[in-house]
Amino acid sequence: MSIQIPRGTQDILPGEIEKWQLIEEKARELCAKFQYREIRTPIFEHTELFLRSVGDTTDIVQKEMYTFEDRGKRSLTLRPEGTASTVRSFVENKMFGYANQPVKLYYMGPMFRYERPQAGRFRQFVQFGVEAIGSADPAIDAEVIALAMSLYQELGLKKLKLIINSLGDKESRTAHREALINHFKPRIGEFCADCQNRLEKNPMRILDCKQDREHELMQTAPSIIDFLNEDSKKYFEKVQKYLNDLDIAFEVDPNLVRGLDYYNHTAFEIMSNAEGFGAITTLCGGGRYNGLTEEIGGPEAPGIGFAMSIERFIAALDAEQIVLPANEGIDCFLVALGEEAKDYTVGLLHKLRLAGFSAERDYLDRKIKAQFKAADRSNAKYVAILGEDELKANKINLKSMESGEQTELELGSFVEQFTALLK
Repeated sequence: MSIQIPRGTQDILPGEIEKWQLIEEKARELCAKFQYREIRTPIFEHTELFLRSVGDTTDIVQKEMYTFEDRGKRSLTLRPEGTASTVRSFVENKMFGYANQPVKLYYMGPMFRYERPQAGRFRQFVQFGVEAIGSADPAIDAEVIALAMSLYQELGLKKLKLIINSLGDKESRTAHREALINHFKPRIGEFCADCQNRLEKNPMRILDCKQDREHELMQTAPSIIDFLNEDSKKYFEKVQKYLNDLDIAFEVDPNLVRGLDYYNHTAFEIMSNAEGFGAITTLCGGGRYNGLTEEIGGPEAPGIGFAMSIERFIAALDAEQIVLPANEGIDCFLVALGEEAKDYTVGLLHKLRLAGFSAERDYLDRKIKAQFKAADRSNAKYVAILGEDELKANKINLKSMESGEQTELELGSFVEQFTALLK
């Protein structure tokens, strides 16, 4: 019996992984410009962290977490998202005491959710996300959104739509909560069991229900925008002003409700409008989470962040038919004829690599024609040909694969001459 990959996971093979590496490299470059620094947290955490931060009424906690008991009878969970772990680390390592505030962090790595696999959605998926913790300035909300938009745009995506909403402060959320309960309660029996369970605990989560999204009460539900107090209104107006100042187009969608309990004030999603992208158009989501640090035992430290799926990023690139320069080829392929020449290329290959070049040689004892084909498949810029006669004469032939021009060089100083040639 053959062993196959678990459902909802994928192997990312050579030829495809280069796209991932390019996106990851661009993300790191952009974070350096925006002054965000990388953090790496454990792949599993104590289950309580996600119960307290993500929220026990969310789909993630109720249906999607990979939770297990270790040998010490402790309940542990594979991380379903990155914010909770990052904020836990912020509190545990007392980053709130750092001289430079806010603390600006980014992460990249696998997350795990038990959900129905479909195009662009996996049970193990890779997220890139940023968190800015320690500031309640709406300008940093705009900065975080700008970073996300910049990453998509710098890699060529054009068919993007940014939608934003305000979930308000605690006072605004409380007023809206009561209005939602009064709106849904008389007919809550017509909704799914999850919505019935959420009515008293977190009625805003009803608005995010996929099963009952077409119910008429969903269309007439009270909007959070109508319950924003003056402070929340001013905050949201500032965020919109800053986005306009940054020339970032957006739409306000009063129905936007992020799926995690820790959000308040600014919430946003970036979507793909590309034709054929699929029914699930969201590429990236995020928002502000003032109060989360206190929830997991730390001091007050307002925060905002986002997370994006690399898988969905690549799907959006494919939908817009954007080809990333994934295979740039190698600098030099060594072709050897005869046993002594083959032996010599082992050391020569290593010297080329130590000099900073990408280089390769034949390991299958192939004929010269097959070696040249291998060089062509490697997209080699140059081929260096060494036979027994050249070895005796201390010479090596260098051929440009682009022009076909061939040059005879001194074998003893080949690496130095090759370096000068490429410069």
